[in-house]
Amino acid sequence: MLAHKSVYKSVYKVRRSAGKLVIYTILICVAAVCLIPFLWMVSTSLKSSRAIFAFPPEWLPNPVHWSNYRDAWTIVPFAKFFQNTVAVALLCTIGTLISSSMAAYGFARLRFKGRSFLFAVMLATMMIPWEITAVPLYVEFNALGWIDTLKPLIVPSFFGSAFNIFLLRQFFYSIPYDLDEAALIDGCRPFDIYLRIMLPIIRPAMVAVAIFQIVAAWNDFMGPLIFLNRTENFTMTLGLNLFRNSFLIEWDRLMAAASFTTVVPIIVFFFGQKQLIGGIATSGLKR
Repeated sequence: MLAHKSVYKSVYKVRRSAGKLVIYTILICVAAVCLIPFLWMVSTSLKSSRAIFAFPPEWLPNPVHWSNYRDAWTIVPFAKFFQNTVAVALLCTIGTLISSSMAAYGFARLRFKGRSFLFAVMLATMMIPWEITAVPLYVEFNALGWIDTLKPLIVPSFFGSAFNIFLLRQFFYSIPYDLDEAALIDGCRPFDIYLRIMLPIIRPAMVAVAIFQIVAAWNDFMGPLIFLNRTENFTMTLGLNLFRNSFLIEWDRLMAAASFTTVVPIIVFFFGQKQLIGGIATSGLKR
């Protein structure tokens, strides 16, 4: 009997290991296919103009032209574009975290008349395409004198985001109400409960929202294209578009500009992927 159990366990372990091996092999192959365009972009950025169109294609540049990055950075004022993009991404992230977390806390933990209806209306706004609101927003920002400034890209984030509010609300729901009741008995006000108790607990979800917002603000193209006019106010995406329109034939420098434009989102996701996956996976789970 013991021998049969031992054989069964051995067979089970072999099958389980084989299944994992197949799954990991498939995932590695899919990841490699997805990485091919990025790797080709980096490879092209380090080649000479003549080597780019060589046949058969060369993956490893020889020699390596690091000067392409220096030229791409200086031909157009990418340093100024980088400064503008960092300012927009950081301020948008701060505004989104503050406004979305407070709204989500109100929808999840506070009881007031019409809460469900207001939450449903907020969710309904997620179905409205941004293209429909672009013209009214432009008219509004133009009346305020904000066109060709960074304010139209920053200020709306301080009024919350429907998706982020929904994500954080589901996370707030996973926290037992016993904590609120105990804090109220100790004399805490609702804002103190939100600030001192809830925010530390939902840190994984806040990190996930921060990553989403940083990447979205960094890669935003339509917003800056509509609201910005002067070159000194451009963000990285508009700078890359300016570079493409001005130097269409210089693919080596264009790929170099595209490469350092994508560095920050990759770094942010690399260091925050654990919190990002954990925040999404645990949202809505009852503790």
